[in-house]
Amino acid sequence: MKVESFKIKGWKKKETGLVISENNDWILIKSIPVDYVIDGYKLFQKKFIKRRETNENEIKIARVLKLKNIENTEPNNFKFGKVIENLKWCEDTYGIFEFQDMNEKELFYGKINRIKKNKFIIDMVLSDGKIEKEYDYEFSLNKIRVITFETDYFESIKLLMQDELKNSEMIKHK
Repeated sequence: MKVESFKIKGWKKKETGLVISENNDWILIKSIPVDYVIDGYKLFQKKFIKRRETNENEIKIARVLKLKNIENTEPNNFKFGKVIENLKWCEDTYGIFEFQDMNEKELFYGKINRIKKNKFIIDMVLSDGKIEKEYDYEFSLNKIRVITFETDYFESIKLLMQDELKNSEMIKHK
């Protein structure tokens, strides 16, 4: 069981997590946003990691997680892919994806609308669960640093989106 902290290029705050698995391009962790709390998974693109470290704090966290019998298992059917493949897997598995690019304070929730070479456009899922299909900002696949799933907030947005979709279907059938 290995807990590490990661310094992401262009971000001020370190990210800490239980390392689940990695390949040449990605690291999959169970995210530890504070103290000993596990909150979902994060997938870091390695080319944006400036530094990885394990110090006394991470060793103590690993000890607590071991005492809590936290498992370091991958989600069902997960396998590493390119950025767009990882986003599609997340959308296929959860109905939605979350990602971050250069700005550590901005989280984007959505569904893939279309892909154009190294750019993609999403149907943005807003914090109230509504889907903004006219969202036409082009994101660069080359700038995605983190893909996140199964956090408490992610699950909340997903539930709100599902409820919005159900309510709009009920309105259509009246």
